[in-house]
Amino acid sequence: MKTYLNLFIAFFRSGMLGFGGGPSAIPLVHKEVVTTFKWMNDEEFSDVLALGNTLPGPINTKMAGYIGYRVAGIGGLLTAVLSSIVPTIILMIVLLTTLTSFKDQPWVQGMTNGVIPVVTVMLGVLTWDFLKKSKQSLGWKLALFLLVISLLAIEVLGIHPGLVIAILLAYALLQPNRAKQSQKKEGEN
Repeated sequence: MKTYLNLFIAFFRSGMLGFGGGPSAIPLVHKEVVTTFKWMNDEEFSDVLALGNTLPGPINTKMAGYIGYRVAGIGGLLTAVLSSIVPTIILMIVLLTTLTSFKDQPWVQGMTNGVIPVVTVMLGVLTWDFLKKSKQSLGWKLALFLLVISLLAIEVLGIHPGLVIAILLAYALLQPNRAKQSQKKEGEN
């Protein structure tokens, strides 16, 4: 029962505080799943994030569904998904009906604009953490190369991020495991 409560708390918090949609919720989900409850490590989380980005639909609910299922089966899946979407539904109804009457007020526009830098910083910190972790597994040169190529493909060529992620996943699957190769070389020496 405590596991379901923890799933509810983790995804309710990220759903409540994830202002602006999926990208703003990702660092919050990361904090809950990796730091607070330790259901995954950073590498597993980045794998779930990458796979979730390739699939259609809101990232927060996809991640909640997978993580909930992994932690507590079907009941965990339902708990995590419902706790991640219920806050949004409630807040949409309450805030939209309230803010619609005040939408032209400067304080409402200022409130909305004030959240953007915070979300940007949260995403930047998460990106930096992922870049540092990819340096450990790939090395700086390959990690930065893949970062630049992905950025160019998405921003300059207009390739959908899901397709870029799918290509990188295919590359990783087809690439021989470096750890096994280095172990073979050490064993031969």
